[in-house]
Amino acid sequence: MKTAKARSIALVGIEGICVQVEAAWADGLPHTELVGLADISLKEAQARCKAALGSSGVSWPYGRVTINLSPAYLPKMGTHFDLAICTALAACVRDDLPEPAGVLLFGEVGLDGTVRAVRGLLPGVIAAARQGVSRVVVPAVQMREASLVEGMDVVGVGSLAELWEVLRGGPGASMPEPVKVSTAAHGKLDLADVTGQPEARWALEVAAAGGHHLYFHGPPGAGKTMLAERLPTLLPPLSEAQALEVSAIHSLAGEGLDAGLIQNPPYSDPHPSSSLASIVGGGAQVATPGAISLAHRGVLFLDEAPEFPPKVLDSLRAPLESGRVVISRQRATTVYPARFQLVLAANPCPCGKLETRGAACKCTPQQVRKYANRISGPVLDRIDIHQHVRPLSKAFACEPAEGSAAVAQRVEMARERQRARLSKFGMSMNCEVPGRVLRKELPLPDVDVIEQAVRMGRLSARGADKVLRLAWTVADLSGQDVPGEDELNIALAMRQGS
Repeated sequence: MKTAKARSIALVGIEGICVQVEAAWADGLPHTELVGLADISLKEAQARCKAALGSSGVSWPYGRVTINLSPAYLPKMGTHFDLAICTALAACVRDDLPEPAGVLLFGEVGLDGTVRAVRGLLPGVIAAARQGVSRVVVPAVQMREASLVEGMDVVGVGSLAELWEVLRGGPGASMPEPVKVSTAAHGKLDLADVTGQPEARWALEVAAAGGHHLYFHGPPGAGKTMLAERLPTLLPPLSEAQALEVSAIHSLAGEGLDAGLIQNPPYSDPHPSSSLASIVGGGAQVATPGAISLAHRGVLFLDEAPEFPPKVLDSLRAPLESGRVVISRQRATTVYPARFQLVLAANPCPCGKLETRGAACKCTPQQVRKYANRISGPVLDRIDIHQHVRPLSKAFACEPAEGSAAVAQRVEMARERQRARLSKFGMSMNCEVPGRVLRKELPLPDVDVIEQAVRMGRLSARGADKVLRLAWTVADLSGQDVPGEDELNIALAMRQGS
Protein backbone atom coordinates (compact mmCIF):
# COMPACT_ATOMS: atom_id res chain seq x y z
CA MET A 1 0.00 0.00 0.00
CA LYS A 2 1.23 3.47 -0.90
CA THR A 3 0.36 6.57 1.11
CA ALA A 4 0.92 10.31 0.75
CA LYS A 5 -0.10 13.44 2.63
CA ALA A 6 -0.94 17.08 2.02
CA ARG A 7 -2.39 19.81 4.23
CA SER A 8 -5.21 22.33 4.06
CA ILE A 9 -7.46 24.27 6.47
CA ALA A 10 -11.00 23.59 7.73
CA LEU A 11 -12.90 26.76 8.54
CA VAL A 12 -15.45 26.96 11.34
CA GLY A 13 -16.63 30.55 11.23
CA ILE A 14 -13.57 32.72 10.76
CA GLU A 15 -11.43 30.32 12.79
CA GLY A 16 -9.38 27.68 10.98
CA ILE A 17 -7.93 24.31 11.98
CA CYS A 18 -5.17 22.53 10.08
CA VAL A 19 -6.40 19.40 8.27
CA GLN A 20 -4.20 16.54 7.15
CA VAL A 21 -5.34 15.11 3.80
CA GLU A 22 -4.15 11.50 3.61
CA ALA A 23 -4.40 9.34 0.50
CA ALA A 24 -3.85 5.56 0.53
CA TRP A 25 -3.70 3.32 -2.58
CA ALA A 26 -3.93 -0.45 -2.21
CA ASP A 27 -4.63 -3.47 -4.42
CA GLY A 28 -8.22 -4.54 -4.79
CA LEU A 29 -11.37 -3.84 -6.73
CA PRO A 30 -11.60 -0.21 -7.96
CA HIS A 31 -13.26 1.80 -5.24
CA THR A 32 -12.77 5.28 -3.78
CA GLU A 33 -13.88 6.31 -0.34
CA LEU A 34 -13.71 9.81 1.18
CA VAL A 35 -13.94 9.90 4.98
CA GLY A 36 -13.71 12.64 7.60
CA LEU A 37 -17.12 14.35 7.99
CA ALA A 38 -17.15 15.94 4.54
CA ASP A 39 -20.13 17.95 3.29
CA ILE A 40 -21.77 17.46 -0.14
CA SER A 41 -19.50 19.88 -2.00
CA LEU A 42 -16.48 18.05 -0.59
CA LYS A 43 -17.96 14.60 -1.30
CA GLU A 44 -18.17 15.63 -4.96
CA ALA A 45 -14.43 16.31 -4.98
CA GLN A 46 -13.81 12.73 -6.12
CA ALA A 47 -15.39 13.35 -9.52
CA ARG A 48 -13.71 16.75 -9.97
CA CYS A 49 -10.28 15.54 -8.92
CA LYS A 50 -10.44 12.41 -11.08
CA ALA A 51 -11.11 14.40 -14.25
CA ALA A 52 -8.61 17.13 -13.30
CA LEU A 53 -5.80 14.64 -12.65
CA GLY A 54 -6.49 12.90 -15.94
CA SER A 55 -6.28 16.24 -17.78
CA SER A 56 -2.93 16.96 -16.05
CA GLY A 57 -1.13 13.75 -16.95
CA VAL A 58 -1.79 11.79 -13.76
CA SER A 59 -3.91 8.64 -13.93
CA TRP A 60 -6.40 7.95 -11.16
CA PRO A 61 -5.06 5.06 -9.05
CA TYR A 62 -6.48 1.67 -10.09
CA GLY A 63 -7.52 -0.24 -7.00
CA ARG A 64 -8.81 0.69 -3.59
CA VAL A 65 -8.32 4.40 -2.80
CA THR A 66 -9.03 5.91 0.59
CA ILE A 67 -8.92 9.65 1.24
CA ASN A 68 -9.00 10.66 4.90
CA LEU A 69 -9.45 14.18 6.23
CA SER A 70 -7.99 14.35 9.73
CA PRO A 71 -9.05 15.20 12.43
CA ALA A 72 -12.07 13.09 11.59
CA TYR A 73 -14.35 14.63 14.26
CA LEU A 74 -14.22 18.10 12.66
CA PRO A 75 -16.92 18.94 10.06
CA LYS A 76 -15.40 20.03 6.76
CA MET A 77 -17.00 21.94 3.94
CA GLY A 78 -15.99 23.72 0.77
CA THR A 79 -14.16 23.03 -2.45
CA HIS A 80 -10.80 24.43 -1.33
CA PHE A 81 -9.67 20.92 -0.31
CA ASP A 82 -9.50 19.89 -3.99
CA LEU A 83 -5.90 20.99 -4.43
CA ALA A 84 -4.67 19.05 -1.39
CA ILE A 85 -6.59 15.93 -2.45
CA CYS A 86 -5.13 16.06 -5.96
CA THR A 87 -1.62 16.59 -4.59
CA ALA A 88 -1.82 13.67 -2.17
CA LEU A 89 -3.19 11.32 -4.86
CA ALA A 90 -0.59 12.45 -7.41
CA ALA A 91 2.20 11.78 -4.89
CA CYS A 92 0.80 8.25 -4.46
CA VAL A 93 0.87 7.54 -8.18
CA ARG A 94 4.02 9.30 -9.37
CA ASP A 95 7.40 8.98 -7.70
CA ASP A 96 8.67 12.22 -9.28
CA LEU A 97 6.12 14.31 -7.34
CA PRO A 98 7.17 14.79 -3.69
CA GLU A 99 4.81 15.41 -0.83
CA PRO A 100 4.39 19.16 -0.12
CA ALA A 101 6.05 19.24 3.31
CA GLY A 102 5.42 22.41 5.34
CA VAL A 103 3.01 23.83 2.74
CA LEU A 104 -0.76 24.37 2.94
CA LEU A 105 -2.85 24.16 -0.22
CA PHE A 106 -6.08 25.98 -1.10
CA GLY A 107 -7.97 25.75 -4.37
CA GLU A 108 -10.81 24.25 -6.37
CA VAL A 109 -9.96 22.31 -9.51
CA GLY A 110 -11.81 22.30 -12.80
CA LEU A 111 -12.28 19.26 -14.99
CA ASP A 112 -9.52 20.51 -17.30
CA GLY A 113 -7.02 20.84 -14.45
CA THR A 114 -7.34 24.58 -13.89
CA VAL A 115 -7.17 25.90 -10.34
CA ARG A 116 -10.05 28.21 -9.45
CA ALA A 117 -10.79 30.76 -6.73
CA VAL A 118 -12.40 29.70 -3.47
CA ARG A 119 -14.32 31.33 -0.65
CA GLY A 120 -12.68 32.04 2.68
CA LEU A 121 -9.10 32.19 1.42
CA LEU A 122 -8.08 35.11 3.65
CA PRO A 123 -9.28 33.60 6.98
CA GLY A 124 -7.72 30.31 5.88
CA VAL A 125 -4.32 31.93 5.33
CA ILE A 126 -4.64 33.86 8.62
CA ALA A 127 -5.33 30.57 10.42
CA ALA A 128 -2.33 28.97 8.68
CA ALA A 129 -0.05 31.79 9.85
CA ARG A 130 -1.30 31.45 13.43
CA GLN A 131 -0.40 27.74 13.34
CA GLY A 132 3.16 28.40 12.27
CA VAL A 133 2.83 27.80 8.52
CA SER A 134 4.97 30.14 6.42
CA ARG A 135 4.16 28.98 2.86
CA VAL A 136 0.82 28.47 1.09
CA VAL A 137 -0.16 27.45 -2.44
CA VAL A 138 -3.27 29.27 -3.68
CA PRO A 139 -5.09 29.93 -6.96
CA ALA A 140 -3.09 32.40 -9.05
CA VAL A 141 -6.08 34.76 -9.28
CA GLN A 142 -6.16 35.06 -5.46
CA MET A 143 -2.48 35.68 -4.80
CA ARG A 144 -3.14 39.30 -3.84
CA GLU A 145 -5.76 38.28 -1.31
CA ALA A 146 -3.42 35.72 0.28
CA SER A 147 -0.52 38.21 0.36
CA LEU A 148 -2.54 40.48 2.67
CA VAL A 149 -1.24 38.32 5.54
CA GLU A 150 2.20 39.63 6.47
CA GLY A 151 5.13 37.22 6.55
CA MET A 152 3.44 34.58 4.38
CA ASP A 153 5.25 33.14 1.35
CA VAL A 154 2.47 32.93 -1.24
CA VAL A 155 2.81 30.68 -4.30
CA GLY A 156 0.16 30.94 -6.98
CA VAL A 157 -0.78 28.22 -9.47
CA GLY A 158 -3.20 28.44 -12.36
CA SER A 159 -3.38 24.71 -13.09
CA LEU A 160 -2.34 21.34 -11.70
CA ALA A 161 0.51 21.24 -14.25
CA GLU A 162 1.91 24.42 -12.67
CA LEU A 163 1.48 22.83 -9.24
CA TRP A 164 3.59 19.83 -10.30
CA GLU A 165 6.35 22.26 -11.33
CA VAL A 166 6.13 24.02 -7.96
CA LEU A 167 6.47 20.68 -6.15
CA ARG A 168 9.64 20.06 -8.18
CA GLY A 169 11.03 23.43 -7.09
CA GLY A 170 9.54 25.81 -9.65
CA PRO A 171 8.57 29.44 -8.83
CA GLY A 172 4.84 29.33 -9.56
CA ALA A 173 2.75 32.08 -11.14
CA SER A 174 3.64 35.78 -10.96
CA MET A 175 1.55 38.23 -8.95
CA PRO A 176 -1.44 39.45 -11.02
CA GLU A 177 -1.96 43.13 -11.73
CA PRO A 178 -3.97 44.99 -9.07
CA VAL A 179 -7.65 45.33 -9.83
CA LYS A 180 -8.86 48.90 -10.24
CA VAL A 181 -12.02 49.24 -8.21
CA SER A 182 -14.30 52.23 -8.55
CA THR A 183 -15.19 54.28 -5.48
CA ALA A 184 -17.61 52.48 -3.15
CA ALA A 185 -21.22 53.54 -3.40
CA HIS A 186 -21.29 55.19 0.01
CA GLY A 187 -17.99 56.95 -0.75
CA LYS A 188 -19.77 59.12 -3.33
CA LEU A 189 -22.45 60.15 -0.85
CA ASP A 190 -22.27 63.29 1.24
CA LEU A 191 -24.32 64.53 4.16
CA ALA A 192 -24.68 67.84 2.35
CA ASP A 193 -27.13 66.05 0.02
CA VAL A 194 -29.72 65.88 2.82
CA THR A 195 -32.12 68.80 2.62
CA GLY A 196 -33.04 70.33 5.97
CA GLN A 197 -33.57 67.97 8.95
CA PRO A 198 -31.17 69.63 11.45
CA GLU A 199 -32.38 67.48 14.37
CA ALA A 200 -31.95 64.24 12.41
CA ARG A 201 -28.51 65.32 11.19
CA TRP A 202 -27.50 66.04 14.79
CA ALA A 203 -28.77 62.60 15.87
CA LEU A 204 -26.69 61.03 13.10
CA GLU A 205 -23.59 62.90 14.28
CA VAL A 206 -24.08 61.78 17.88
CA ALA A 207 -24.62 58.19 16.74
CA ALA A 208 -21.41 58.28 14.69
CA ALA A 209 -19.39 59.83 17.50
CA GLY A 210 -20.38 57.31 20.18
CA GLY A 211 -21.22 54.22 18.13
CA HIS A 212 -24.89 54.38 19.18
CA HIS A 213 -27.83 52.59 17.57
CA LEU A 214 -30.41 54.80 15.88
CA TYR A 215 -34.12 54.60 15.07
CA PHE A 216 -35.56 57.01 12.48
CA HIS A 217 -39.35 57.20 12.31
CA GLY A 218 -41.36 59.57 10.19
CA PRO A 219 -43.31 59.94 6.93
CA PRO A 220 -41.92 58.61 3.63
CA GLY A 221 -39.77 60.96 1.60
CA ALA A 222 -38.49 62.91 4.61
CA GLY A 223 -34.91 61.64 4.23
CA LYS A 224 -34.59 58.64 6.57
CA THR A 225 -32.85 56.43 4.02
CA MET A 226 -30.58 59.23 2.81
CA LEU A 227 -29.43 59.87 6.36
CA ALA A 228 -28.74 56.20 7.06
CA GLU A 229 -26.78 55.75 3.82
CA ARG A 230 -24.51 58.63 4.80
CA LEU A 231 -23.64 57.37 8.27
CA PRO A 232 -20.58 55.41 6.97
CA THR A 233 -19.18 58.66 5.53
CA LEU A 234 -18.97 60.05 9.08
CA LEU A 235 -17.14 57.05 10.57
CA PRO A 236 -13.32 56.87 10.83
CA PRO A 237 -11.44 54.32 8.67
CA LEU A 238 -10.84 50.89 10.15
CA SER A 239 -7.61 50.13 11.94
CA GLU A 240 -5.31 47.52 10.41
CA ALA A 241 -6.51 44.78 12.77
CA GLN A 242 -10.16 45.70 12.18
CA ALA A 243 -9.65 45.79 8.40
CA LEU A 244 -8.15 42.30 8.47
CA GLU A 245 -11.04 40.97 10.57
CA VAL A 246 -13.72 42.58 8.38
CA SER A 247 -12.01 41.45 5.17
CA ALA A 248 -11.85 37.86 6.44
CA ILE A 249 -15.62 37.82 6.98
CA HIS A 250 -16.28 39.21 3.50
CA SER A 251 -13.87 36.65 2.01
CA LEU A 252 -15.99 33.90 3.58
CA ALA A 253 -19.02 35.42 1.87
CA GLY A 254 -17.30 35.08 -1.51
CA GLU A 255 -16.33 38.72 -2.02
CA GLY A 256 -13.05 39.21 -3.87
CA LEU A 257 -10.28 41.17 -2.17
CA ASP A 258 -8.01 41.80 -5.14
CA ALA A 259 -8.10 45.54 -4.38
CA GLY A 260 -6.75 44.96 -0.86
CA LEU A 261 -8.19 45.03 2.62
CA ILE A 262 -11.55 46.67 3.28
CA GLN A 263 -10.47 49.95 4.85
CA ASN A 264 -13.83 51.69 5.34
CA PRO A 265 -16.68 50.63 7.63
CA PRO A 266 -19.00 48.28 5.68
CA TYR A 267 -22.65 49.03 5.01
CA SER A 268 -25.31 46.33 4.82
CA ASP A 269 -28.96 46.97 3.94
CA PRO A 270 -30.89 43.70 3.53
CA HIS A 271 -34.35 43.71 1.97
CA PRO A 272 -37.40 43.28 4.26
CA SER A 273 -38.14 39.96 2.56
CA SER A 274 -34.78 38.54 3.74
CA SER A 275 -34.93 35.26 5.62
CA LEU A 276 -33.65 34.66 9.13
CA ALA A 277 -30.69 32.63 7.80
CA SER A 278 -29.63 35.42 5.43
CA ILE A 279 -29.65 37.97 8.26
CA VAL A 280 -28.10 35.92 11.07
CA GLY A 281 -26.17 33.35 9.04
CA GLY A 282 -26.97 29.81 8.04
CA GLY A 283 -25.85 26.55 6.51
CA ALA A 284 -26.43 22.83 6.74
CA GLN A 285 -23.34 21.82 8.74
CA VAL A 286 -21.25 24.93 9.38
CA ALA A 287 -23.05 28.26 9.15
CA THR A 288 -21.91 30.97 6.73
CA PRO A 289 -21.96 34.68 7.71
CA GLY A 290 -25.18 36.65 7.39
CA ALA A 291 -25.94 40.34 6.92
CA ILE A 292 -25.24 41.24 10.55
CA SER A 293 -21.72 39.79 10.35
CA LEU A 294 -21.11 41.46 6.98
CA ALA A 295 -21.93 44.72 8.78
CA HIS A 296 -19.31 44.05 11.50
CA ARG A 297 -17.45 47.27 12.37
CA GLY A 298 -19.91 49.14 10.15
CA VAL A 299 -23.60 49.89 9.70
CA LEU A 300 -26.60 47.57 9.42
CA PHE A 301 -29.59 49.47 8.01
CA LEU A 302 -33.07 47.96 8.12
CA ASP A 303 -35.31 50.16 5.99
CA GLU A 304 -39.05 49.70 6.49
CA ALA A 305 -38.18 47.86 9.70
CA PRO A 306 -41.79 46.86 10.60
CA GLU A 307 -41.96 44.95 7.30
CA PHE A 308 -39.25 42.53 8.47
CA PRO A 309 -40.55 39.32 10.07
CA PRO A 310 -40.71 39.74 13.87
CA LYS A 311 -38.44 36.72 14.41
CA VAL A 312 -35.77 38.40 12.25
CA LEU A 313 -35.93 41.60 14.30
CA ASP A 314 -35.89 39.68 17.59
CA SER A 315 -32.82 37.74 16.44
CA LEU A 316 -30.86 41.02 16.71
CA ARG A 317 -31.34 41.22 20.49
CA ALA A 318 -28.39 39.04 21.52
CA PRO A 319 -25.89 40.39 18.93
CA LEU A 320 -26.74 43.97 19.92
CA GLU A 321 -25.67 43.20 23.48
CA SER A 322 -22.77 40.78 22.96
CA GLY A 323 -21.30 41.93 19.63
CA ARG A 324 -21.31 38.40 18.23
CA VAL A 325 -23.71 35.84 16.82
CA VAL A 326 -23.65 32.18 17.86
CA ILE A 327 -25.17 29.69 15.40
CA SER A 328 -25.54 26.09 16.54
CA ARG A 329 -25.83 23.17 14.16
CA GLN A 330 -25.93 19.45 14.77
CA ARG A 331 -22.21 18.98 14.13
CA ALA A 332 -20.71 22.37 15.01
CA THR A 333 -21.30 25.69 16.73
CA THR A 334 -20.12 28.70 14.77
CA VAL A 335 -19.36 32.11 16.25
CA TYR A 336 -19.14 35.19 14.05
CA PRO A 337 -18.34 38.73 15.18
CA ALA A 338 -21.30 41.10 14.79
CA ARG A 339 -20.44 44.42 16.41
CA PHE A 340 -22.37 46.81 14.19
CA GLN A 341 -24.32 50.04 14.42
CA LEU A 342 -27.99 49.34 13.85
CA VAL A 343 -30.10 51.93 12.07
CA LEU A 344 -33.84 51.29 11.81
CA ALA A 345 -36.25 53.32 9.68
CA ALA A 346 -40.04 53.13 9.87
CA ASN A 347 -43.09 54.97 8.58
CA PRO A 348 -45.79 56.10 11.04
CA CYS A 349 -48.40 53.73 9.58
CA PRO A 350 -48.76 51.16 6.75
CA CYS A 351 -49.73 53.80 4.17
CA GLY A 352 -47.19 56.32 5.50
CA LYS A 353 -49.55 59.34 5.41
CA LEU A 354 -50.44 59.58 9.10
CA GLU A 355 -48.15 62.53 9.83
CA THR A 356 -48.22 64.18 6.40
CA ARG A 357 -50.01 67.52 6.32
CA GLY A 358 -52.84 67.58 3.79
CA ALA A 359 -52.70 63.83 3.14
CA ALA A 360 -55.57 61.53 4.06
CA CYS A 361 -54.44 58.49 6.06
CA LYS A 362 -56.81 55.55 5.55
CA CYS A 363 -55.32 53.33 8.25
CA THR A 364 -57.46 52.45 11.26
CA PRO A 365 -56.10 52.96 14.80
CA GLN A 366 -55.82 49.19 15.13
CA GLN A 367 -53.70 48.99 11.97
CA VAL A 368 -51.43 51.78 13.19
CA ARG A 369 -50.90 50.05 16.57
CA LYS A 370 -50.33 46.67 14.95
CA TYR A 371 -47.81 48.18 12.53
CA ALA A 372 -45.87 49.90 15.32
CA ASN A 373 -45.89 46.78 17.52
CA ARG A 374 -44.14 44.72 14.85
CA ILE A 375 -40.91 46.08 16.35
CA SER A 376 -40.90 44.56 19.83
CA GLY A 377 -40.26 46.51 23.00
CA PRO A 378 -37.01 44.64 23.86
CA VAL A 379 -35.56 45.55 20.46
CA LEU A 380 -36.55 49.22 20.79
CA ASP A 381 -35.11 49.28 24.32
CA ARG A 382 -31.72 48.39 22.85
CA ILE A 383 -31.79 51.39 20.49
CA ASP A 384 -29.97 54.40 21.97
CA ILE A 385 -31.45 57.23 19.87
CA HIS A 386 -35.10 57.49 18.81
CA GLN A 387 -35.33 60.32 16.30
CA HIS A 388 -38.53 61.59 14.72
CA VAL A 389 -37.88 62.79 11.16
CA ARG A 390 -40.34 65.58 10.43
CA PRO A 391 -41.90 66.29 7.03
CA LEU A 392 -40.08 68.99 5.11
CA SER A 393 -41.75 72.40 5.09
CA LYS A 394 -39.79 73.41 1.98
CA ALA A 395 -38.57 71.15 -0.80
CA PHE A 396 -36.26 73.73 -2.38
CA ALA A 397 -34.23 76.84 -1.53
CA CYS A 398 -32.97 75.40 1.74
CA GLU A 399 -29.76 76.75 3.26
CA PRO A 400 -26.56 74.88 2.29
CA ALA A 401 -25.93 72.01 4.70
CA GLU A 402 -22.65 70.90 6.22
CA GLY A 403 -20.85 68.15 4.34
CA SER A 404 -19.63 64.79 5.60
CA ALA A 405 -15.99 65.88 5.83
CA ALA A 406 -16.65 68.62 8.39
CA VAL A 407 -18.92 66.41 10.50
CA ALA A 408 -16.47 63.48 10.30
CA GLN A 409 -13.75 65.74 11.68
CA ARG A 410 -15.84 66.51 14.77
CA VAL A 411 -16.68 62.82 15.11
CA GLU A 412 -12.99 61.92 15.07
CA MET A 413 -12.19 64.56 17.71
CA ALA A 414 -14.97 63.21 19.93
CA ARG A 415 -13.70 59.66 19.50
CA GLU A 416 -10.19 60.79 20.39
CA ARG A 417 -11.53 62.15 23.70
CA GLN A 418 -13.25 58.82 24.31
CA ARG A 419 -10.08 56.83 23.60
CA ALA A 420 -8.09 58.99 26.01
CA ARG A 421 -10.71 58.53 28.75
CA LEU A 422 -11.50 54.84 28.23
CA SER A 423 -8.17 53.32 27.19
CA LYS A 424 -7.38 52.32 30.80
CA PHE A 425 -10.55 50.19 30.75
CA GLY A 426 -9.63 48.54 27.42
CA MET A 427 -12.37 50.39 25.52
CA SER A 428 -12.44 53.07 22.85
CA MET A 429 -16.08 54.23 22.45
CA ASN A 430 -18.88 55.24 24.77
CA CYS A 431 -21.19 52.52 23.41
CA GLU A 432 -18.82 49.88 24.82
CA VAL A 433 -18.81 51.14 28.42
CA PRO A 434 -20.69 48.79 30.80
CA GLY A 435 -23.00 50.14 33.48
CA ARG A 436 -20.59 49.32 36.30
CA VAL A 437 -17.89 51.54 34.79
CA LEU A 438 -20.42 54.30 34.05
CA ARG A 439 -21.61 54.45 37.64
CA LYS A 440 -18.44 53.69 39.62
CA GLU A 441 -15.32 54.39 37.56
CA LEU A 442 -16.25 57.53 35.61
CA PRO A 443 -17.26 60.91 37.10
CA LEU A 444 -20.99 60.67 37.73
CA PRO A 445 -23.03 63.78 36.86
CA ASP A 446 -26.22 64.81 38.63
CA VAL A 447 -28.57 62.00 37.60
CA ASP A 448 -31.78 63.21 39.26
CA VAL A 449 -33.46 63.65 35.88
CA ILE A 450 -32.63 60.03 34.98
CA GLU A 451 -33.79 58.71 38.37
CA GLN A 452 -37.09 60.52 37.94
CA ALA A 453 -37.61 59.02 34.47
CA VAL A 454 -36.91 55.52 35.87
CA ARG A 455 -39.38 56.01 38.76
CA MET A 456 -42.08 57.15 36.34
CA GLY A 457 -41.53 54.06 34.18
CA ARG A 458 -40.28 56.05 31.19
CA LEU A 459 -36.84 54.40 31.33
CA SER A 460 -35.63 50.87 32.04
CA ALA A 461 -32.37 50.17 33.83
CA ARG A 462 -30.80 49.51 30.42
CA GLY A 463 -32.27 52.77 29.17
CA ALA A 464 -30.75 54.69 32.08
CA ASP A 465 -27.28 53.43 31.15
CA LYS A 466 -27.88 54.35 27.53
CA VAL A 467 -28.85 57.89 28.51
CA LEU A 468 -25.58 58.20 30.44
CA ARG A 469 -23.58 56.96 27.43
CA LEU A 470 -25.39 59.41 25.18
CA ALA A 471 -24.70 62.24 27.62
CA TRP A 472 -20.98 61.44 27.54
CA THR A 473 -21.04 61.50 23.73
CA VAL A 474 -22.83 64.85 23.65
CA ALA A 475 -20.24 66.17 26.10
CA ASP A 476 -17.40 64.85 23.93
CA LEU A 477 -18.80 66.62 20.88
CA SER A 478 -19.12 69.88 22.80
CA GLY A 479 -15.66 69.58 24.40
CA GLN A 480 -16.92 69.11 27.97
CA ASP A 481 -14.89 67.00 30.41
CA VAL A 482 -17.98 65.78 32.27
CA PRO A 483 -21.61 65.84 31.06
CA GLY A 484 -23.72 68.44 32.81
CA GLU A 485 -27.44 69.05 33.15
CA ASP A 486 -27.81 70.25 29.57
CA GLU A 487 -26.08 67.15 28.17
CA LEU A 488 -28.25 64.85 30.32
CA ASN A 489 -31.44 66.58 29.20
CA ILE A 490 -30.38 66.36 25.54
CA ALA A 491 -29.52 62.68 25.96
CA LEU A 492 -32.82 61.93 27.67
CA ALA A 493 -34.74 63.70 24.91
CA MET A 494 -32.85 61.75 22.21
CA ARG A 495 -33.49 58.49 24.02
CA GLN A 496 -37.23 59.17 24.36
CA GLY A 497 -37.64 60.59 20.87
CA SER A 498 -39.00 63.90 22.09
